[in-house]
Amino acid sequence: MSDLDFMTLRHDIAALIIFFVCWLGYEHLIKLLSKRRGMLLKDLTVVRHAWMREMVIRDFKLFDSNLIGHGVNSASFFASANLILIAAIGGALFSTDVTFQYATGLGIDTSSSLLVIKLSLVILCLARGLLNFVWALRQMNYCVAAFGAIPLNVDKETADKFTEAASDIIDPAMSNFSQGVRGYYFSLSAGAWLFGPWALIIASLGAVFLLGYRQANSQASRGLRRMRELLEEHPYPTRTRPLYEKDTLPLEDILAMHKDDRANHLPKKEPQD
Repeated sequence: MSDLDFMTLRHDIAALIIFFVCWLGYEHLIKLLSKRRGMLLKDLTVVRHAWMREMVIRDFKLFDSNLIGHGVNSASFFASANLILIAAIGGALFSTDVTFQYATGLGIDTSSSLLVIKLSLVILCLARGLLNFVWALRQMNYCVAAFGAIPLNVDKETADKFTEAASDIIDPAMSNFSQGVRGYYFSLSAGAWLFGPWALIIASLGAVFLLGYRQANSQASRGLRRMRELLEEHPYPTRTRPLYEKDTLPLEDILAMHKDDRANHLPKKEPQD
């Protein structure tokens, strides 16, 4: 191995170490910083908890079902996209020389012995994101079962217990979905390694900077920060339904109310000549 090749290999190893520090250390860094106010990750946790609090005491849960359905569809879409990308890059690893000719035209050194490792790193990032999406999908299905099992009539103490239980299910589900989406940032960073070690270093640090900015200083983070403040000022629970029958109307009165309401909505007969 020549001195030039040895120096290039050292640069590649250093760039790879920086990439793994950024990729695997970002989540721990955000969790550490989110202990203070103003981080999107922490504010979202508070907002989700408030959602579960309202869902538990809400009479009609169609709105909550639609939100969970939207989450399931989004996770399914991204999981499918990850599979397609993994298959495409895997195909490039075993393709003919034609693919590498096009890559050479983009400035990629296809003669490098690290080319397979570079493409494998992209697949690794996408595969981790795929596992996040699959786990998020499973947990969202757990949410569906949990939402359907919540009893209709609850008092304040019971509502608080169901709120905590539901939050413990939905919060990791949404967090795994966010981690899967975050994997695209680092997949692009891993792809930059094809253009050299310095491109990998710049892309890795750039991904961390961009994600950190969106966590703390984006308009969405400011809006969620304000939403969290409003929710913390709002008195909870807003309302709970009576748990015991003695707190409800007698059955005869309820049936009479339904009968009167049905009669008021029946079409009136026209008088016949």
